Amino acid sequence: MHYLYVIQSPCGRRIYVGQTSDLRRRMSEHQAMVKHRGWRLVYYEAYRETADAVRRKRRLKHHGAGWRELKKRLMHSLKMI
Repeated sequence: MHYLYVIQSPCGRRIYVGQTSDLRRRMSEHQAMVKHRGWRLVYYEAYRETADAVRRKRRLKHHGAGWRELKKRLMHSLKMI
């Protein structure tokens, strides 16, 4: 499986979109990096093929309409407690 994922910074101001074949390992790597320590996973999509996950990530990063639609869908998950 290949994953597209969205993580949010501890303060809630920044959002990062990434793609990986091992989501648990990648989240551990993010937590080990100083600049992503404390970030939380808010969303992920699973794909059978890498190309599909990469295509989805590119569309989210480069096409505002897709990103806006995903943010609407995640409105409650992206709010800070």
